[in-house]
Amino acid sequence: MTASYTFDVFSSLDGFAAAGGDWTGYWGKQGPELLDHRLAQYRERQRMVLGANTYRLFAQMLATSTDDSDVRDPWVTQLRSLPATVVSTTLQEPLDWPDANVVSGDAVDVVARLKEESEVPLRSHGSLSMNRALMAAGLVDRVQVTLFPVITGRTGLDPVFRGAADFDLELIEHRTLDGHIQELVYRPTLHA
Repeated sequence: MTASYTFDVFSSLDGFAAAGGDWTGYWGKQGPELLDHRLAQYRERQRMVLGANTYRLFAQMLATSTDDSDVRDPWVTQLRSLPATVVSTTLQEPLDWPDANVVSGDAVDVVARLKEESEVPLRSHGSLSMNRALMAAGLVDRVQVTLFPVITGRTGLDPVFRGAADFDLELIEHRTLDGHIQELVYRPTLHA
């Protein structure tokens, strides 16, 4: 049986995964429903798949944060406790992550092999360029976009789908969290 793969990403309405300026994490819009829902999702048995840049970002954010900061939300702590594969040609083990290993090689080859071998679902949070390549290769089963009610036209960073192929999306799940955050889960199909 082939393991499912979910590309999980946060986004502003205009398609940015982050913003500069005076925006705070989660664009300052998170609430208890979102945080509880995220924690429940990350309590499920699964393996994280991260690109090197996302791993470095998480490791740096966690190393410089305090127990009281948003970075240490319980779902992030739970994410970090999951087994993880970091796809990288530059990182070396050991990693500053409890149960992570580095696999060198092309992400498409690595994830194709993981999908065949894994006994649990695979999930990636962030890792934009890696996940765009995986989508183009037909390896992403679900795209989970958590859409925050902000437009970051001047300060937006990291366009989620810049340079991606064209896809048709079938909406398979949706929910509203905290009255204003949308979680949309799609099944992507390469547009022919």
